[in-house]
Amino acid sequence: VRTKALERRVAFLESRIAELEKELEEARANVSVEVDLSGVQASPAADVSVDPETLQRRLAHDPRDVETLRALYRAYGSSGDGDRQGCIAHALVYLGAATEAEKATFVTHRTDGLIKPARSLSPEAWRRFLFHPDEEVLTGEIFGVIVSAVLLGRVAALRRDKQLPALDPARKQDPAQSTLQAVRCFSWAASILGMRAPTLYADPDYAGLVEMVPGVPPSTRLGQKSLTGRSPLELAFVAGRHLAWYREERFVRLLVPQIADLEDLFLAALIIGNPGIPLRADTKRRVSALGSAIEPLLEPVQIDRLRGAFLRFVEEGGRTNLQRWASAADRTAARAGLLLANDLRAAAAMLEAEDAGAARERIDDLLVFVASDRYANLRKQIGIAAGSG
Repeated sequence: VRTKALERRVAFLESRIAELEKELEEARANVSVEVDLSGVQASPAADVSVDPETLQRRLAHDPRDVETLRALYRAYGSSGDGDRQGCIAHALVYLGAATEAEKATFVTHRTDGLIKPARSLSPEAWRRFLFHPDEEVLTGEIFGVIVSAVLLGRVAALRRDKQLPALDPARKQDPAQSTLQAVRCFSWAASILGMRAPTLYADPDYAGLVEMVPGVPPSTRLGQKSLTGRSPLELAFVAGRHLAWYREERFVRLLVPQIADLEDLFLAALIIGNPGIPLRADTKRRVSALGSAIEPLLEPVQIDRLRGAFLRFVEEGGRTNLQRWASAADRTAARAGLLLANDLRAAAAMLEAEDAGAARERIDDLLVFVASDRYANLRKQIGIAAGSG
């Protein structure tokens, strides 16, 4: 009896498989295949008047594609989205490719001087709109848990080696009373970004632009290049970009510039969360020693956070690319600067002053950002979009 029941079950399953195969063939015959040709250069005669989402994808492949930008300009004009049309006009003007009508749109939507936001940036807006898409949130959260311990270790090592920078107390700035434009700009920028500005020191003897100085707490030194000869918009970009690094999820990059060291630090954080993770013997010895140095500096709640983060990391695939994450964090910082400066030329000038070799790639990302939904949402969130309150 049991054999006959099994035979009937097998027969039923075979017939069902045949039905499913037939349904699959019918589905294949009717399926619509999505072809993404967004990276293909349109010919001059081609019609690029397609939907904004497709145009944005195309722009991601070539941020300086004037025809795609112009198609976006027309699309937002047709939909009545004046703020986004103004953003595209901004990009065209920066590229030196704007028509008279596009220049007029840019001027119409242009803010005189610094932006005047109605509200600060919320933590949610940071994550949803300002973070570069490649900046994995969980990776930053893991670094954020241990960064205070890493800072303590860095300060202790510098003090031991007698290399801890000494800041002149006489050069410490009070943003409420300082007459220095750069100092006032940092205080203004921190308020918009929903952050607290670090202690600022004005040091004309420092030849650079701006730098974080390790300490407990860390400070920021404004150098010669930011104290003289800079426009308010350039300083707004510098302040926004620098302050973005002070958020806990990416501050570690100011302390650990080498990717190889960053990888060891990340693995050490995971080992604190779960000492049993499988690693090669030499790697485990190295990062376990690092984890043993960090763990005593953490509070129990931070260790619990690492345990939870380890579980989430495994659930999400257990993989990250720290080179890509670091590059994305750099782009996030530049996007924060642009949001405040509201000026691509000012952003480009500061990026070129810092690192001319890497400036073009960073500016290309800002061109993509200016045309994105993320930038439009950020402008609405802080109340600087045309028509927002």
